[in-house]
Amino acid sequence: MDAVLTCMVDEKIGPGELNVRLIQTIKEFIKIDGAVALRSPAIALKYALVSLDLEPASKIMISALAPAWQYQTVVSLGYQPLVLDVEEASGLVNAKIVEEGIKDGGKLLILYEGEGIVPDMDSIFALGVPIIEDISQSAGSYYSSKTDENHDSAEFGVNKKACGTFGVYTILGMEERDVITAGGGAVLMAAGRREWIVLKKWVDQAPLTDLLPDINCALAWVQVKEFSRNEKTRKEIYSMFFQACMIGHHKTYAREMEDGSTMCCFPLILSSSFKDVKQYAAKKDVEIQLAYENSVIALREELSEKCIHAKSLYLRCVHIPLYPRLMHSEIAKIVKVLNSLP
Repeated sequence: MDAVLTCMVDEKIGPGELNVRLIQTIKEFIKIDGAVALRSPAIALKYALVSLDLEPASKIMISALAPAWQYQTVVSLGYQPLVLDVEEASGLVNAKIVEEGIKDGGKLLILYEGEGIVPDMDSIFALGVPIIEDISQSAGSYYSSKTDENHDSAEFGVNKKACGTFGVYTILGMEERDVITAGGGAVLMAAGRREWIVLKKWVDQAPLTDLLPDINCALAWVQVKEFSRNEKTRKEIYSMFFQACMIGHHKTYAREMEDGSTMCCFPLILSSSFKDVKQYAAKKDVEIQLAYENSVIALREELSEKCIHAKSLYLRCVHIPLYPRLMHSEIAKIVKVLNSLP
């Protein structure tokens, strides 16, 4: 709040010093070569796509559970969205699903790392298709790639790499449900110098209205600086919620509990009616929301037959409140609700 109030008092709320400071902090946080802070994830995706200079009407693969702005941006630029189903265990696309998309003509994958869960990067990147990462919910997590050092032995080395450094370009959205929130906005990153040189040409021509104002940058900058402490708290809360679910009727996604995922939220996959569960929780003063209410499958329900798993998760997966500033009494209340959900 101090950072935001300082912006207001100084009357420097447009893109300026804090925009630059946020970019530098993100570069150090994710370990990438170049970045630009923009007013929305959709604008970030636009700049990433124009930098890649794909052929007109190219097919771009996106997850059915990705946010709807991905689909809408792809269409607005004249490309064809190729919507992929997900695996039920993680809510993410996997290598087999992407491979089928490539056979259907997919030229680029927007890899949405939803719910803070990291997919099997090795198998997906082995397919050789260009990738734009969306780490809006997985920022701060790492993927451990196993490499056979001795070829003829069973000993393996582990190469730990930050999410956001895999794709040609990476989008870090900072919207309401993202792990870093700024009241809106996104940071678009280029992992390598070559990609940054191309992106920078477009960024240098960007109108001022595309750049993220300092008042939003102030919010984001503080959260990046406090990320480790906030994530430690989120993991502690997540662990309590997870234990509460062990005795209930419902389940959550499987995930790595250490650096292999980010606890941006607590997704609960219901085995009963969402309406009944929502009403029960509301009576206990706990508000739950559908996890994918703003997803591609929610926007285009005609995809339901093709994307069976995504449709099922759209109807059954909810978010339980998980914030680092939750008080002990609030956490205890949510745990009781999780223990007793119908």
